[in-house]
Amino acid sequence: MTTPTADLCDEFGDAVRVLEGVFTSYGGVVVFGGPISTIATFEDNSLVREALAEPGEGRVLVVAGGGSTRCAMVGGNLAEMAVTNGWAGIVVDGCVRDAAELAVAEVGIRARGTCPRRSVKQGLGDRDVTVTMAGADLSSGMWLWADGDGMVLVAGPLR
Repeated sequence: MTTPTADLCDEFGDAVRVLEGVFTSYGGVVVFGGPISTIATFEDNSLVREALAEPGEGRVLVVAGGGSTRCAMVGGNLAEMAVTNGWAGIVVDGCVRDAAELAVAEVGIRARGTCPRRSVKQGLGDRDVTVTMAGADLSSGMWLWADGDGMVLVAGPLR
């Protein structure tokens, strides 16, 4: 993606949805985008690991974690897995950890904050379902773009 999110908003108006709230950039890539794949879970990153172990094919993994700040859903090992398997980015409505490792990982990562505690691993959650986070309904196959101004969501590719 080379078009800034602000320009996408100007050009496409209401077809572009701005994700609300503060998401900090933690990955080594600030500008990223692609079709999304969703996970709905709470304080359990089993499905996150499962998804990132698969070929990403330039997709963005959206983890609707309920905004929990009690544990991290993504850390250095999962970021490296995302890089190895070709994911463009990870967006977590919750926390990440291993911030120093994430900063050098060649993948976009946005999250609400950091927490050093790891999540539980019980296999809970759902994949590729419609999730509601940051003031928007997100479904697998929609497209997300992120840059220094924020994140935007559209029904499909704009360019």
